[in-house]
Amino acid sequence: SMPAAGGGRAGSGPLRQRGARRPQGAPPVSALASRAPAGWRAALGLVTLLSFASRFHRLPEPPHVCWDETHFGKMGSYYINRTFFFDVHPPLGKMLIGLAGYLSGYDGTFPFQKPGDRYEQHNYMGMRGFCAFLGSCLVPFAYLTVLELSKSLPAALLTAFILIFDTGCITLSQYILLDPILMFFLMGAVLSMVKCNSCADRPFSASWWLWLSLTGVNLAGAMGVKFVGLFVVLLVGLNTIYNLWDLLGNLSLSLVMFGKHFLARVLCLILLPLTLYVAMFAVHFAVLNKSGPGDGFFSSAFQSQLIGNNLHNVSIPEHLAYGSVVTMKNLRMAGGYLHSHWHLYPEGVGARQQQVTAYLHKDLNNLWIIKKHDSDTADLLDSSSPVEFVRHGDIIRLEHKETSRNLHSHQHEAPLTRKHFQVTGYGINGTGDSNDFWRIEVVGRRAGKLIKVLRSKIRLTHVATGCILGSSGKTLPKWGWEQVEVTCTPYVKETPNSLWNFEDHINPKLPNISLDVLKPSFVEILLESHMVMIRGNSGLKPKDNEVTSKPWHWPINYQGLRFSGVNETDYRVYLLGNPVVWWLNLFTIGLYLLIAISTAVVLKRGVQLTSEHKGELSRVVLRGGGQVALGWLLHYLPFFMMGRVLYFHHYFPAMLFSSMLTGKYWMLGEGEAETRTENCAVLDGHFNSSHSFYLFHPLSYGMIGPMASDPSSPMAGLRWMDSWEF
Repeated sequence: SMPAAGGGRAGSGPLRQRGARRPQGAPPVSALASRAPAGWRAALGLVTLLSFASRFHRLPEPPHVCWDETHFGKMGSYYINRTFFFDVHPPLGKMLIGLAGYLSGYDGTFPFQKPGDRYEQHNYMGMRGFCAFLGSCLVPFAYLTVLELSKSLPAALLTAFILIFDTGCITLSQYILLDPILMFFLMGAVLSMVKCNSCADRPFSASWWLWLSLTGVNLAGAMGVKFVGLFVVLLVGLNTIYNLWDLLGNLSLSLVMFGKHFLARVLCLILLPLTLYVAMFAVHFAVLNKSGPGDGFFSSAFQSQLIGNNLHNVSIPEHLAYGSVVTMKNLRMAGGYLHSHWHLYPEGVGARQQQVTAYLHKDLNNLWIIKKHDSDTADLLDSSSPVEFVRHGDIIRLEHKETSRNLHSHQHEAPLTRKHFQVTGYGINGTGDSNDFWRIEVVGRRAGKLIKVLRSKIRLTHVATGCILGSSGKTLPKWGWEQVEVTCTPYVKETPNSLWNFEDHINPKLPNISLDVLKPSFVEILLESHMVMIRGNSGLKPKDNEVTSKPWHWPINYQGLRFSGVNETDYRVYLLGNPVVWWLNLFTIGLYLLIAISTAVVLKRGVQLTSEHKGELSRVVLRGGGQVALGWLLHYLPFFMMGRVLYFHHYFPAMLFSSMLTGKYWMLGEGEAETRTENCAVLDGHFNSSHSFYLFHPLSYGMIGPMASDPSSPMAGLRWMDSWEF
């Protein structure tokens, strides 16, 4: 697709390979590389039209919330309303969804409470249409990538038709989700990378700078939508290292010129993406300036920035006193508030007493009353009685305000953390025993000093056992409402897990001070938000009745995901790949890996090959095909090492690479006239994928009537695997 003019002659450019030979009369390498097959523009128009038609067909249906639209649609509303929230992914995808909704007239008032809620008069089409637009762009991106790698029009067309007729790609593109946005930037980065590689014989030209810069922009976009964008960053990074290593071995290239190449890549592939990524968060924090459901995940200092938060522009008593009602926040990232509720620990989990946990949201069950260890403090709330401050080293009791039980520990083992002690709520109306006594200590202070709200880092040492109150960071099972475990650790060590600060402070007898001094810097906010996101990602657990899956399920199309509907009268949508497409991709991956291993063995055994055969092997196994296969591996294998909950849709970025590998592998020509066999193969591939799409298209566009398990269902004969639940 690049013009030959100005491309340089063979042997004249800095990237000439030493010792390379080409047959007499053959065109120069750069000219060959820049030659695109005739008719590629018309074919691009055709596949783009089909892609948009298939993604926008029946887009308004069903007119209710489907699957994760309940999350990402709601988050788009939060941006429109400027309400702060917490999510485990970076902000770009949700910001773009919110912007699409705002520009299309959506007012941000739909609650997105649960799947199945009807949109009624609310304008949801702008957000769905935006995602469908980006999902439609994947087909022309893949077409152009394979065309650039192979210079074979049938290969590019086969890839395009595989993606056009894949029911899974259609379904994933038609709803308010992050996946089409992520895959748009991912494929944009891959296309830009291969385009930049094709300009290698004319470095520092306008087209070279354009594609290098676009690669960086798309890397920032992929990382800004989901952290799995890191996989495409790794792919581009390995490609860049390979290119620089190749340049370093080119003795005709001066070290000064090599330094320029190196700095250009640092500028476009590191500094530019990093700047854009940080800018996304700057916009994110500037827009979400109102208090919302995500406040409790962040530190007290961060919350003081949010309009409407109880710490924003507020004045509270500065020093802790007996009789005060307080909340205590753990200092580890996303550590939560000290919390209790009426529920007891289950049988067999320590003593069957009231649960004490750390809770990430603001709640009345986070309130505690500070009392003296040896007397009641009811008289201290009398307006005529003198104020008595809590001091460093005092022994206190903490009574839970809602249930009137005391914070308590004993030598029963904690629920999850071995060798730590259980923490419970104990006693009746504040009357308990000596295991309710805690020594309050301020880090770095001398005995007798007053304790400051928000600023003082305190630890609570259990008087009877000597253990220290802390949050382990582990998520309790369903009996603990999936809140965070609180333990008493006998190991005395200074970590954020065992440190707390007092956040809310209610005492009408004390004067108030302003909290403006708490404002954190942008860098502190940025670091804190990433720590909270990383911890949130690792702690994700499946929701009730939700179909999770294992990575080995994905390439074989073992099990889909129910997007909408559960019975005969519902409008049912089911995420499942086109079986013919997915099994062809799987076969191709296996064949490619077999050839790659065989090639490695042949070369290791020292088999003598002609330069022509070596060039052919290099082209099939390494160039182009190797890049695409590496992309598939990088976007698939890491999921086997992840501890978080996984779903079928996580495989779709890898599926894009397997589809490109199928197109490139089955049409191996590189600019030469395609044979009759290749034309038959591409027609056969198009027919099979389109016929399979005709059979399975109701999965994407909606089914009503008997379930496939009913013999009278029109889908009954299509349930080729028992694990398919449509």
